[in-house]
Order: sequence, then C-alpha cells, then structure tokens
Amino acid sequence: MVTEPFRHTAVGQALQARVDARRTAGARIYPPQPLRALALTPLASVRVVILGQDPYHGPGQAEGLAFSVPDGVRPPPSLANIFQELKRDLGQPLPASGSLVRWARQGVLLLNTSLTVEEGQAASHARWGWEVLADALVDAVVRQPAPVAFLLWGQHAQARAARVPAGGPHRVWQANHPSPLAARRPPVPFIGCGHFGEVRGFLAAAGRPIDWTL
Repeated sequence: MVTEPFRHTAVGQALQARVDARRTAGARIYPPQPLRALALTPLASVRVVILGQDPYHGPGQAEGLAFSVPDGVRPPPSLANIFQELKRDLGQPLPASGSLVRWARQGVLLLNTSLTVEEGQAASHARWGWEVLADALVDAVVRQPAPVAFLLWGQHAQARAARVPAGGPHRVWQANHPSPLAARRPPVPFIGCGHFGEVRGFLAAAGRPIDWTL
C-alpha cells in the first residue's frame, strides 16, 4: 500500500507532525477521514481517476472524496456544474444528493492532491507534503495493467498528465476546471466536454463498465 511507506518518509513524518501541531493549537481540520477515497476505492479496483485540489473548507462539507459532499449538503458550485454536464452529456436528471460515494464504490478514485484543510482557509495545507502522496498514488494506478480513465480538470490536475504515459492502456481527458470561473471559458470548456459519455464508452470497450448514475 502506497500510504504506509509514505508515512515513514521524511516528508510523510513532517506532514503528520505539522497537521498534529495545528490540531493541538485548536485548528478545525477537515475531513474527518482524509484517506476515505482509498478506503472506498482500493487502487486495484480503480477504473477512473478524478483529481481535485483540496477539500472543502466549510463545516460539514468535506467527506474525504474530491468534489463530493455528504447527503443533505447543498452541492458547491463546481459540483453543481459537474451535475449540469452529466445532464447535458448523458441526459441524467440532476441528483438529489451531492454525495459521490456511489461512484467511489464503482472504482472512481476521487482524489484531492491535498487531503486536509483548515476551516475557512482554502488550500491551507497545500504544499505540506500531501502532493507527494497524491503523485505516488497516481503512479501506482498507472502501473495497473487494466485500462484506467484519468479526468484532469483544470491546470492543477493537468500538471499530472505527464505521469500517464502515452501509448499505454490508460487514457487522459482534459478540460477546464468545473468552477464557475472556468467551466464555460476556452480553451476547453468543462460544460460541453463530453467526458462522461466518452469515458463510459472507453471503459465499456475494455470490459470495465461504469455507471455514472447517482
């Protein structure tokens, strides 16, 4: 497992010490289960990788899965745009819940590149070392022989595109971030990208079907 060796590296130990120090100082840190994405989607079962940046920083929002919020929590703007593209691309009705747990259990790894954040402070734990673990996890998925679809939305996620070798079994899709600031802008607007349908076809052809219904 990638996470256990990471814990024993200098970067991993420094990261844990820094997070622990902030908790001791009284900081509220989300989500309660930073590694939940891996618990729901073991690396050997990954069919799709969706990379986020860092967890939601509002109370009750982050649930350890990129872009996802618990049942009963209003979908934030980026997630609302993801649902709009699902509706446009596949004709699916807007879901009643903002939780993406159903995707995770099908093999969609919803991985933030920073796995913790402090209340009210976006990107507060960025560049603390989580990105090293995220890159190691992406590399571990790339080593899997079965085809995997990588959905890289926005520049932060697209910086990992080079980690997926061309010509192998995996395939990369790229578009703007689903944030309202970028979702409809060039060069590749998220709204209209058609990724969900294309990935569904790619995985069906590989004998690894995915159902995007929520």
